[in-house]
Amino acid sequence: MRNTLFLAGLLILTLPLLAQNPPGQQPPPPTPKENPPTQNPPAQTQAPQNPQPNPNPPVLEKPQEAAPDEDKQDKKEPAAAPAAKTAAPKTPATNPVVKTGEGKTVEEIVARVNNEIITRSELEKARASAEDESRAECQGRCTPEQLQVAIEDRQKFALRDLIDQSLLSQRGKDMGINVEGDVVKQLDQIRIQNKLPDMDALERAVTSQGINWDDFKTNIRNRILTQSVIGQEVGRHITIGHEEEMKYYSEHKSEFVRPEQVALSAIEIKTEGKKESEIPTLKEKANTVRKKALDGEDFSELAKRYSDGSTAAQGGQLGVYKRGELSKELEDTVFVMKKNQLTDVIETKSGFLILKVMEHYAEGEQPFDVVEPEIQERLYSQRMEPAMREYLKTLREQSYVVVKPNYQEMSGGGNSEIEEVSTSPEATKEKKSHKLHIPLIPKHKSQAAT
Repeated sequence: MRNTLFLAGLLILTLPLLAQNPPGQQPPPPTPKENPPTQNPPAQTQAPQNPQPNPNPPVLEKPQEAAPDEDKQDKKEPAAAPAAKTAAPKTPATNPVVKTGEGKTVEEIVARVNNEIITRSELEKARASAEDESRAECQGRCTPEQLQVAIEDRQKFALRDLIDQSLLSQRGKDMGINVEGDVVKQLDQIRIQNKLPDMDALERAVTSQGINWDDFKTNIRNRILTQSVIGQEVGRHITIGHEEEMKYYSEHKSEFVRPEQVALSAIEIKTEGKKESEIPTLKEKANTVRKKALDGEDFSELAKRYSDGSTAAQGGQLGVYKRGELSKELEDTVFVMKKNQLTDVIETKSGFLILKVMEHYAEGEQPFDVVEPEIQERLYSQRMEPAMREYLKTLREQSYVVVKPNYQEMSGGGNSEIEEVSTSPEATKEKKSHKLHIPLIPKHKSQAAT
């Protein structure tokens, strides 16, 4: 199935904790590479107009389809009580397995986060997805050695990330953040990207892959919720001034000396596998889409709605190209164009192509206004990482986090360990009380939590 990778990928909750956009700023989005991840989470800030150079941009090829992940979610223990408040959790029981009435083990519990559990199957799925996620984040920017390190790190700290996700999701509920409207928008965006007529069709497509529809929606809801928490609790306390940006630019000018390059976005109308009688209709569709763009409609939204290309979910962004990295025909066309200009409809072996020049970089040292979004992103990332780890450390200290022995190293630490126990009841362990208030991250906090 053409959309299998996209739909199945959303079942695995991935949280880029250290890459949220700062409020009020517009750092550039990661430049899409070949075969980019097909998810398109809701944007927290408006995308900048200056895409950043990518040393290894994608080629315009049809992406390889990936086999669907049809693993069904294992059974979990039903919650004995409503989810506890993050700041004042109740002490849960410490039985490390979920059992049936006959005492048969159904699932192993590796960690508890307040009244929520993390099972071994969830951990194994997170570790299994580590390679795909690392490749998606590292495309064109990492050496093979760096990619391998990224995969190993993600696998090593998979449990820590699952715990962090649970803490942030619970914190969002405690804060009373309502994201239902955003969930509906995200589902509709997925429907459009998969070219499905209505929401019932999307539900059928999801369940046909062995994915529970409610779980699918819950994972989207939790991802949006955690992003909102990060933005409100951490991101809005990070401020970057113009003087600081100028200082960084002056000290790193050599990093902004580049050859002539163009940043491109594309809308592709595929003709592969189509009947000869359908080709004229598809060409007319391409011309209609181009006219919509010329009339002022947003190119990225048109790409999401109409493009058959691999980067449609990212608004058609292809990346940044130097001379010699495109075919001679395309190079001769786009390198004489200015920013925001469109090509005519170009006929290729696989279909019809419309390119837009998002940015045209002159050769040499790039001016400050061109690279300012990139500078903002660099400075923001430097501050976000320690601030995020400090915030998560605070959440852990004010929550009940217990981890089963042999899993401590990959968990990032907990209040105590889950002990192996018999099926007989065990007295609930006492836990020291915590303050109810979760402090905000100081604006100038710079030390990472250990």
